[in-house]
Amino acid sequence: MATDQDYNPAEIEPRWQAYWADPAQGGRFFRATEDKPGEPFYILDMFPYPSGAGLHLGHIENYTATDTLKRFKLAQGFNVLHPMGWDAFGLPTEQYAIKTGEAPEKVTAQNVATYKKQLAAAGFCYDWDREVNTTDPQYFRWTQWIFQKLFKAGLAYVDEKPVWYCPELGTVLANEEVLNTAEGPRSERGNFPVEKRPIRQWVLKITKYADKLLDGLKDLDWPDSTKRLQANWIGRSEGAEVDFTIDGIADEKFTVFTTRPDTLFGVTYMVLSPEHPLVKQLTTQDNREAVEAYVKKAAEKSDLERAELAKEKTGVPTGSFAVNPVNGEKVPIWVADYVLMSYGTGAIMAVPAHDERDFAFAKEFSLPIKQVIFPHAKTPSSKESSNEELCVSASLRENELTEAMTDTDNGVLGNSGEFSGMPCKEAIKKITFDLAEKGLGKAAVNYKLRDWLFSRQRYWGEPFPILWIAPEDYETLTQMEHSPLHALLPKEPVTAYLDGKLRYAVALPDDQLPLTLPEVESYAPSGDGQSPLAKATDWLNVFLSLETGEVLEERRGLDKSPQAVRAIRETNTMPQWAGSCWYYLRYLDPKNTTAPIAPEVEQFWGMPKWYVGGAEHAVLHLLYARFWHQFLHDEGALTTKEPFTKLFHQGIILGEDGEKMSKSRGNVANPDDVIASYGADALRMFIMFLGPLEAMKPWNPQGIEGVSRFLKRIWTLAMDSSKIVTTDESAENLKMLHQTIKKVTEDYETLGFNTAISQMMICLNHFSKADSVAKATVESLLRLLAPLAPHISEDLWVKLGNEPGIIDAGWPAFEEKYLVEDTMKLMVQVNGKLRGDLEVAKDMEKGDILAAAKALEKVVPHLEGKNLVKEIYVPGRIVNLVVK
Repeated sequence: MATDQDYNPAEIEPRWQAYWADPAQGGRFFRATEDKPGEPFYILDMFPYPSGAGLHLGHIENYTATDTLKRFKLAQGFNVLHPMGWDAFGLPTEQYAIKTGEAPEKVTAQNVATYKKQLAAAGFCYDWDREVNTTDPQYFRWTQWIFQKLFKAGLAYVDEKPVWYCPELGTVLANEEVLNTAEGPRSERGNFPVEKRPIRQWVLKITKYADKLLDGLKDLDWPDSTKRLQANWIGRSEGAEVDFTIDGIADEKFTVFTTRPDTLFGVTYMVLSPEHPLVKQLTTQDNREAVEAYVKKAAEKSDLERAELAKEKTGVPTGSFAVNPVNGEKVPIWVADYVLMSYGTGAIMAVPAHDERDFAFAKEFSLPIKQVIFPHAKTPSSKESSNEELCVSASLRENELTEAMTDTDNGVLGNSGEFSGMPCKEAIKKITFDLAEKGLGKAAVNYKLRDWLFSRQRYWGEPFPILWIAPEDYETLTQMEHSPLHALLPKEPVTAYLDGKLRYAVALPDDQLPLTLPEVESYAPSGDGQSPLAKATDWLNVFLSLETGEVLEERRGLDKSPQAVRAIRETNTMPQWAGSCWYYLRYLDPKNTTAPIAPEVEQFWGMPKWYVGGAEHAVLHLLYARFWHQFLHDEGALTTKEPFTKLFHQGIILGEDGEKMSKSRGNVANPDDVIASYGADALRMFIMFLGPLEAMKPWNPQGIEGVSRFLKRIWTLAMDSSKIVTTDESAENLKMLHQTIKKVTEDYETLGFNTAISQMMICLNHFSKADSVAKATVESLLRLLAPLAPHISEDLWVKLGNEPGIIDAGWPAFEEKYLVEDTMKLMVQVNGKLRGDLEVAKDMEKGDILAAAKALEKVVPHLEGKNLVKEIYVPGRIVNLVVK
């Protein structure tokens, strides 16, 4: 008889990992091809950024779930595609390159090698033939190709956008490199002051897809919370755009968007964002110093700080006044940082009586508060008396308001001229119509969603396939319809000033892709905020043949082309989001050299049946990927409309202290250490046993001992030759086995791994207590366990006399006949007190049941010497014997 000491994960697991890594052996299970039998089943993980820190427990949780699902589906006979790749462009690698001078591609390769080693050590098996890496030129060639299509479609443009800039470091900083401190925003590196500066940026018109993105949510099998987050991020709202003219400045106006034009009569001041282009013009001489100081200070704050509801209200008057279009009243124009240029028009009309933030601002600066919505609706005999009554009510109430009255949906207007007495919902439509009639406004739809800032002043990113040429050369190109460059011209020209000169953007043709990064002496951004590419002059300044689209660093070779012109390469690079927007497509067709994906391949595999990853990507990666996918569908490159129809978020693994794991807190658990101590199977099972996969749960290293004991007991049972028999199985064991098959199968289908493990533990306890267990029964239990704990299951499978490859054995099916309960358990009471229980056949006669109850060992003492006066039987539940 074997003992649990025979179970040695350190010996077993590397052996089976080598077997799975061999394509001729176990690796064949994980290679997905279109000619394999079985229904296609695509499983997708959010691919990792290969950092120097390696895998953490969050990765293990995510990948254990999908690896388990994959092995389960393979055993069921599906043709499973489960690939892995690397979201490898990113800031940490670039920072390391700046610090050490080591090339980012070399660092990335080292980190990827570490990740692959760790993945293998955890028993994760992938179709490595389909591996993608966003930094591979053969991958980002197609990222550039997609941008080229966006550019041609008029969905890419250039704009001056404010970004964080550190004068001391002489560089642009990403948001994650900026710390919010008591002294204001500071650089993470060096703790220097930072400020906002306008920098030339590429921007994608994701707002053009706002309605499609919103409408598409209804067809997605996603967590409701994630769909709500996306819907709120898109933030569609209907209302009106209203034009306010400027008192004393002819032909000048600014526009505000409001969902409540019915409150226009309650406007008592206007607020412009500090970045609004009219601030300088509208500021009077007396107010200029204060406004300029305020604008400078606002530039030092993040949007999050500025939008904080609880923050102290600040602002300064410009000295100018706007004219209210509904009543001609002049109201002061202020500048305040709680208004963001990135939302709406960068200007608001303030109605302090009916908006909490406006109310607080008005109280802070003693500005008027005018109530125009009232909660009571009256039906007077004449409209004139109604208006007069409401106006009187308004004059009495407006000075009594102690807080903003925001519950206004069902109110009526007062203090609103001819609209007084009108219900709000009716007034919204009427006032909007009147404004449109007078050319002072119009009905409009607004979105919180902003166009996507799509460039970084960094080295380590995809180069834009863009060249900048002189206006006269662009004009020539527009006449050259035979040129491959002409076919890529956007609907509207994209222009920018480079070194003070106007330039026009043209996209590189397909045969010039991929455009790769040049070698540079330093990976640090240039001192003026541009990327390091701006210093690579040989790469930067080139010659372009307008005739052929060919690009050379020197004119020679283009001498025969009379249309060879000087051009400048784009120095910004794409953000890390670019490569992750479409990687799930490239997995399907990674070797294709003529397209990102062939139509027939997309149709064969379809989109992922399961997409598993963190909820933190709800409104960035998931929204951006949907945008690109919908665009490619509209371009005819894809047949599917959505990338991820079924989404699942795994919960966060917290530290032992209940806090999110981080190096600074010292609560990080290293999966390599756990595997070294207990083995990969124990780690996989324990992390799935912590709780529901979607739940947030703390790491408890003591708990893994229980899972480790479970695996040792499985080993002991399977290796106990005195207990394992080849004869027919007992009815009790068959019942337990088929209950377990049913439960585990159902749980695996829904990623309910914690309850599947619980059921297998119950099953093992039952078998351990049985006198004997059939070999076929143990093999069935191993087949159930194999997706979660593949190493021990494979090893025991072979030790029981089977060929390697437990997946080949298929998935066990439960039989209903073993699940039918043919007995029932009854409580037996004497004078209403529980004295025992009785298990009887369901078809047993009442008289026999009563006789058996009276004969129970625990019941007999309570009947002896007493008179049995009544026998009560409640079918299927209770026997109650009444004695005196």
